[in-house]
Amino acid sequence: LAQAISPGKNFFAGGFGGVCLVFAGHPLDTIKVRIQTMPVPGPGESPLYRGTFDCFKQTLAKEGFKGLYKGMAAPIIGVTPMFAVCFFGFGLGKKLQQKTPDDVLTYPQLFAAGMLSGVFTTAIMAPGERIKCLLQIQAAKGEVKYAGPMDCVKQLYKESGIRGIYRGTALTLMRDVPASGMYFMTYEWLKRLLTPEGKSPNELSVPSVLFAGGMAGIFNWAVAIPPDVLKSRFQTAPEGKYPNGFRDVLRELLREEGVASLYKGFTAVMLRAFPANAACFLGFEMAMKFLNWAAPGL
Repeated sequence: LAQAISPGKNFFAGGFGGVCLVFAGHPLDTIKVRIQTMPVPGPGESPLYRGTFDCFKQTLAKEGFKGLYKGMAAPIIGVTPMFAVCFFGFGLGKKLQQKTPDDVLTYPQLFAAGMLSGVFTTAIMAPGERIKCLLQIQAAKGEVKYAGPMDCVKQLYKESGIRGIYRGTALTLMRDVPASGMYFMTYEWLKRLLTPEGKSPNELSVPSVLFAGGMAGIFNWAVAIPPDVLKSRFQTAPEGKYPNGFRDVLRELLREEGVASLYKGFTAVMLRAFPANAACFLGFEMAMKFLNWAAPGL
């Protein structure tokens, strides 16, 4: 029996999935941002971090286990509604394309529904990402400009109004819209692939859900990393450094560090993508089962 798509249930289950994602993935996110934004070493200097594991070791040594969870309050507060909105957008995108509740959507339709969810999340995501990046790099630099997320918002607003808070929105869209399409399409594709004949994808085993969710995260980031590197750079740059926006960032990166620099933080991202998204989709599916049981008519 096909369960009618309920964007409302998607909203709550997605929020729970988001909390699972942050707990599983935040330590590697901190490392990713630190690697992406570390200063270029001068002639004869060795780089601040030799790589993912070195950054991990240094962070643990200097700041303890807590250092890996730096800036986690902002993503928990931001990610929970964001994943709620993200899964809501996906549910809505699917529902809008169905003529009857039993319609099975094609992969291009699932991709389109995923892209819609990317548009939805950017509105919440852009300011949250900007604040998260600023807080993560100030800890690494050792100078404290912002006392915390709210203080960061206040100062940004004072310096350059709402535009300061939303800086990097276009880049967030460029990153999230195609990547979200890829994310949800891959997840649904793998779910169908792993479903035994005559069974429904809703009855998948926990390892299968973990695998499909983890792989969806990897496909999502394979598309998202280049714009993500540009976005981290742009959002943490001093005011006025890139007058023409991301075009300047791209030019500078290619000139100084070549094409490979667009894949900075790749190891950290991929190491994090699997467990974090596996946790997210498992949380989502479990919450969905609970909601369908608790409120079947919703």
